[in-house]
Amino acid sequence: MRVLEIRGRSAASRILVGERLANLSGLLPPGRTVFVTDGNVRRLFPGVFSGRETIEIEPGEGAKTLESAAFLYREFLRLGADRATFIVGVGGGVVCDLTGFAASTFLRGLAFGYAPTTLLAQADAAIGGKTGVNLDGYKNMVGTFSQPRFVLCDPGVLATLPKSQVLGGLAEIVKHAAVGSAALFRRLESLPLDAPELRADTLEELIGESIAIKVAVVGRDETEAGGRRVLNFGHTLGHAFESVLRLTHGEAVSLGMVAAAEISARRGRLPGPEADRLRNLLAFLGLPAGVSFDAAAIVDAVRKDKKRAGGSIKFVFLRGIGEPVVEDLACEELEEDIHDLREHRRTDA
Repeated sequence: MRVLEIRGRSAASRILVGERLANLSGLLPPGRTVFVTDGNVRRLFPGVFSGRETIEIEPGEGAKTLESAAFLYREFLRLGADRATFIVGVGGGVVCDLTGFAASTFLRGLAFGYAPTTLLAQADAAIGGKTGVNLDGYKNMVGTFSQPRFVLCDPGVLATLPKSQVLGGLAEIVKHAAVGSAALFRRLESLPLDAPELRADTLEELIGESIAIKVAVVGRDETEAGGRRVLNFGHTLGHAFESVLRLTHGEAVSLGMVAAAEISARRGRLPGPEADRLRNLLAFLGLPAGVSFDAAAIVDAVRKDKKRAGGSIKFVFLRGIGEPVVEDLACEELEEDIHDLREHRRTDA
């Protein structure tokens, strides 16, 4: 088992990679605990919730809303939760994001922990203290920075995932490698052709390396005042693709990374062969590396991105694999890039 730690403003967060979900009880503090999960996870792992006070939300991205947060608040009230109550989110990224947001804002903040059950959540979404919900279809527009007391990452539970969800998690691991580790990027390039069927020990290794990159970045900049912005690589356009094209998060981030690398190459930051390496790796793993899109709709979504400030946006370019750079990019210039990418079909299949 590998243990990593983030020392945040709100709390220290211990991340246990390789701990078993069956051992979750040993991480809980004394006193009352309330669990939050969705119906799919509860059916898959009934023993985790047996005899526990459990609140069930609807599965899927559609549940990540202010209305769902209000539902949790009312359930906390119904159960008589107080400031000594500990909240545990068991599930994928939606469950973790929503649980953390509701816990960190109810009674001005309850302590909470996560047991993520998807690769995307274990490798990224549950790590780092970002919580949030979507607003009117736009990603993570309302949220907090608040650290979970623990994150239990059990690669063994990932065997229950469909291939599409494994691929979504691999997209975030590729992102961490692209901005933080040329060595991890090469390791991904050397995976066997049946990468989505990776063994638990290989997944545990990849998850641990991916998390270590994120922990190092978050440890220097918890609230995204500067260096943490590199973790948004591929997400400015990725969130737009997700909202407009109704893609999964992993699919959208894959396309967003391809587009960001292409823009980096067009603007002279990134050598063309390095952009090709990224595109080729994503395609090799079975992730989308091209798509047709309505440029006007993507531009409209980008205008609502929370990273926009005035007439510019903090955009993550690459100078090389493992070498990100964040620069202010005028929104008008980014919009031109989007239209140019579409016109020349450089991100088309």
